[in-house]
Amino acid sequence: MSSVSDAVLTQILTQLEELQVSQQTIQAKLDALTTSRAVSPPSSPGRNGTPIPGRQADAVMSTEAPTAAPHHTIISPSTSPTVSTIVQHEKHKDKERERLLYPSRVMLTSESHRVRCRIYSWFTLHARVIAYPDQHGIKPYPLQWGAPDAATRGPVICSRLPSSIKQRNAIGAHSGSYSIYRALAIAMGTLNPSHKPDYSKTEPAVPIPPQPSWSDPSKIVSFDPWGHLVPQVFKHELDDLGLDVRPSIAVTRAHMKLSEIDEAVRKGSLTIDGKVLLKSRPLINADGTESTEDPGVEISISKAAVEPVWYLPGVAERFGISESLLRRALFEDTGGMYPELITRPDIKVFLPPIGNLTAYIFGNPAYLSDETKELTLRVHDECNGSDVFGSDICTCKPYLIYAIEECIRGAQRGGVGLVVYFRKEGRALGEVTKYLVYNLRKRGGDSADKYFKATELIAGVKDMRFQALMPDVLHWLGIKKIDNMVSMSDMKYNAIVQSGIPIHKRYDIPEHLLPPDSRVEIDAKIAAGYFSSSKKLTEADLVKTVGRTWEETEH
Repeated sequence: MSSVSDAVLTQILTQLEELQVSQQTIQAKLDALTTSRAVSPPSSPGRNGTPIPGRQADAVMSTEAPTAAPHHTIISPSTSPTVSTIVQHEKHKDKERERLLYPSRVMLTSESHRVRCRIYSWFTLHARVIAYPDQHGIKPYPLQWGAPDAATRGPVICSRLPSSIKQRNAIGAHSGSYSIYRALAIAMGTLNPSHKPDYSKTEPAVPIPPQPSWSDPSKIVSFDPWGHLVPQVFKHELDDLGLDVRPSIAVTRAHMKLSEIDEAVRKGSLTIDGKVLLKSRPLINADGTESTEDPGVEISISKAAVEPVWYLPGVAERFGISESLLRRALFEDTGGMYPELITRPDIKVFLPPIGNLTAYIFGNPAYLSDETKELTLRVHDECNGSDVFGSDICTCKPYLIYAIEECIRGAQRGGVGLVVYFRKEGRALGEVTKYLVYNLRKRGGDSADKYFKATELIAGVKDMRFQALMPDVLHWLGIKKIDNMVSMSDMKYNAIVQSGIPIHKRYDIPEHLLPPDSRVEIDAKIAAGYFSSSKKLTEADLVKTVGRTWEETEH
């Protein structure tokens, strides 16, 4: 930027401001034309967020009991809207939604000074990008999402290393939220930014072979199905072209050790078979001698860690919004972290800074795609307080342990079990929000009828897990049907079934496994539409379900 004089900069800023004024003038005229036409009224205020014009699909977040279906108007063939008309109408609604959500950030009156500062900051940032050494000849490497093979599909490249920056075809960075720590390590000098990983001997410990769904651009849109095979299928790009292409999936094998499974074996509800469930090695005393205590058992598993890689057109379609609105929301509501979401519409892939998922497989992984084998599934969303530290205010850990036991039993019967663990802490609202809700519940009367309302008062919404992307991992593994689903969630069930995978049996958590203070949560969920094999609840019942007070925990 030292080569750019103040005079030139001032001239550019003036031109930018003139463009902003011109844009606003045009927008005002467009708004006048738009408001003169008959448009549908905005949706009525709902319990899940601010009412804004757009598709009613937003209600998929709701866990309220379903309401009566509205009456549908019968349209004769002669007056039926064409597909193009419907598409144009939906695009118009998305544009209106975007305009209301993200009005112009530029003010023409008292905020003119702030505008100038913001334009200056914007230009300084982008001028540095434009002035990045040797940026002529930028040509993103071809990437065709949903292609029939890896060579045609092409690698995902988000690296800014000199060897790859001109051929970047993805926005963001690998490792999700951990990319921030990588940046910190580079800034501190502890990591060489040009370090080239050695991927020899890192190939998957068990095969996850290509499935027909990998070449269907509508089935997998939230991660790269070829992510675990990058060093093999993109060897030419890595070795011959010198591109920085990285795996986004890793598949390995391990033993899982859980005290709850040890206890289940001691009680006789699980048995050691030497394949799925193994006897642990003898324990060692503090003096180094072998202990005579029961060492318990271990579970033989395969597991895959999967990082998010979003194909933006597919993600937008999955949620029923336009790609333009999706990009704008991702840009605006992450503090403008990724300007290329707006400036580079030609780049269709985004690696978001969010947590990954882990798939734990019990039994032979090849059985997952074999329709003759019994498959038991648990889709579990992270709950650090319960899963790791044993909080008794929810059913997360006991449900997870119960599902693992069911997966073991299914594998021992000759089938296969799968637990998919998503990093979506606190219904994807985060742990801070979750603890604030806990405080409100305990101070405001912790009853089941107020359970979801407490979350809405803090977060403005009940749930942000958006299960529409969740079935992708099932399609990646080639799953075509689910025999046993260990879950009460209506949202998870609906997302899986609507993606084309039938579920034959659902079952809820047994009553005797419910923690003492979790009845408020479970009753509220059942009343809101969660699956229950027997229990039916009314609003009057919910008032009677009351949680433990803080005072009861003080001894």
